[in-house]
Amino acid sequence: MYAESRDPSEAEIFPFTEIRQFLEDPADLLIYHHSLEWSPGLELLRDLECRTAIKYHNVTPPEFFVGVSEWHEEKCRVGREELRAIARADCDIYLSDSVYNRQDLLDVGVGMEKCFVVPPFHHIDLFQSLEADIEVLDDYRDGKTNILMVGRVAPNKGHPALIEAFAVYHHDYNRDSRLLIVGKEEEAFKLYSKRLRETTAFLMADDSVLFTGEASDSALKAYYLMASVFATASEHEGFCVPIIEAMSMKVPVVAYASSAIPATVGGAGLVLDERRPYLMAEAIDRLVRDESLSFALGMKGWQRYQQHFTNEQIEMEMFRSLEQVGIKR
Repeated sequence: MYAESRDPSEAEIFPFTEIRQFLEDPADLLIYHHSLEWSPGLELLRDLECRTAIKYHNVTPPEFFVGVSEWHEEKCRVGREELRAIARADCDIYLSDSVYNRQDLLDVGVGMEKCFVVPPFHHIDLFQSLEADIEVLDDYRDGKTNILMVGRVAPNKGHPALIEAFAVYHHDYNRDSRLLIVGKEEEAFKLYSKRLRETTAFLMADDSVLFTGEASDSALKAYYLMASVFATASEHEGFCVPIIEAMSMKVPVVAYASSAIPATVGGAGLVLDERRPYLMAEAIDRLVRDESLSFALGMKGWQRYQQHFTNEQIEMEMFRSLEQVGIKR
């Protein structure tokens, strides 16, 4: 693995400037993950003599970052423009996390015969094998209903809409409830984070909406174990890995229908076509009160995870796709 910026403690990730020395054989395969503007990546695709593959998770539309982060706005704007150059690079294969992502590539001219859908690899195997964090279990095993959202705190994730829906649920259905927002808060999005706190205070829910920050794998497992419902109001997702984390833990899912979310959930959760806080609050309440429905959707999610989204299934799909364009192990 090669990257421009990396944690020095990650011994298995090398500076991208060394990649040309590694990829010398025409039979070698470069897998380039495109997610932001990055001109050195385009240079590699143009210059290297080896085979090339694109792994595309989507580039967040820049409008989500207007008034929040000029850097992200620009990087995403140019990153989406670079898709045309990536299409012209005529790579051997284009791997998209979802049908939704694949459409971006088709729209800029990549041929269908080179486009394959392969879900993203994940760390679910790791955190399922760990013991859950005892402190987290003790903190939230107090009889309150825990509604969980996992993912970085970023403007495309729809936190204001989720907080509004939770406030309706909390005030009108169940005062003995809390919303746990688990995910890293970045300095670049501090204005967005500030607005979220102001929203919770305005809705008189600041005592019941908890921003936990980034969580370890063992803590993340504990949050899923303590959750009655996984809820997301995200406005843009190329796939949404936390949804399959919830499925793997048999936690029922409620989500607004946007971007790749309906295809990721399938029929294994409640996907709401209308972005209305009272509708989401009612859906959450139904799952909390109706144990049989909650159990049924939890099991359906687990079955969907087992059938489509385990790392073993994803690995097989990836190699099947590579073999279809003549790239063998």
